[in-house]
Amino acid sequence: MGLPESARLLADLVAVPSPTRHEENAARMLADRLPRFGWTGAHLDGAGSVVAYRGTGDKELVLLSHIDTVPGGPELIINDQVIQGRGSVDAKGPCCAMAVAGGIVSVPEEWRITFVAAVGEEIDSKGARFRMPLHSPEVCVIGEPTGSDGVAISYRGRILFDIKAEDEGAHRSGSPGPMTDSVIAASSIIDITKKMGQGYSIAIMEMEGHEAGKRSASITMDLRTPIGADQSDLELMISETAAAYGVKSEIIEYVPPYGVHKSDPVIRAFRNAIRENGSKPRILAKQGTCDFNVLSPWGCHMAAYGPGNSIYDHSSNEQIPVSEYLNGIEVLKLALPRIMSSI
Repeated sequence: MGLPESARLLADLVAVPSPTRHEENAARMLADRLPRFGWTGAHLDGAGSVVAYRGTGDKELVLLSHIDTVPGGPELIINDQVIQGRGSVDAKGPCCAMAVAGGIVSVPEEWRITFVAAVGEEIDSKGARFRMPLHSPEVCVIGEPTGSDGVAISYRGRILFDIKAEDEGAHRSGSPGPMTDSVIAASSIIDITKKMGQGYSIAIMEMEGHEAGKRSASITMDLRTPIGADQSDLELMISETAAAYGVKSEIIEYVPPYGVHKSDPVIRAFRNAIRENGSKPRILAKQGTCDFNVLSPWGCHMAAYGPGNSIYDHSSNEQIPVSEYLNGIEVLKLALPRIMSSI
């Protein structure tokens, strides 16, 4: 039994590696395929993201997912039951489901749909940030794995920062040095974060230290924050804690937490579509951070949706059942017309 064309699109896209900063081959393949699914004007924009259109109305519905992946991944396995490979869940599955469903649904005269397969989401959201000033949508649906029966209303924010120190060199017996001081400062920030309560978490992303005459250390940390977290208080805690151990801190990026109410018409449309497709809808508050947060300044109606179990994100056995992917397409086909008729 062969895969339907909608699933073959995902299988072929997963087969083309697209780690962040190396998305071009996958992006060009997807852009070439989109006209088959009803899209016009498919092209790569100035950031390298895939963009395509349907309709000419004044109201815009943006469907935005991402085409980049983290490196590595499992062996590519494609059959009529499962598609296994890097990106099958995060987020080529949601991305392709949007491409298929968005190309099928009827577009009312007053609406237009813009599809974006963005680059760079796994590092700095380069693609989404490039699109931000180019749109003023009524609605944005972010393609991320929520499961075909789930819809996400919120994502945590994050503060990405460095702890850094260096000196001109000294004997370790008399001066533990920058590496030790940086590790102690990082440990203290971790302990403080653990006491902040529900919704806060922190992890070390990377560490580097050298001792060759001069001594240096750098630790990059990722602090996740819930809705209601105070940016200035958190950045002050980081800087004061670092200074207490004689090291410096530098904020690399701040992405605010963001959420919409479960009664938002877009969320309602997905809940009803999931029910109509035969499942009980799940409302999710996601623990990660994604383009949902980055594009929140649009101030439009939003939701995050996509097939795939996020437990497989970035994993060594990332995979999506074909049936789950096809269910996601069906839900989107039901939800998108509801959204455009209710807003």
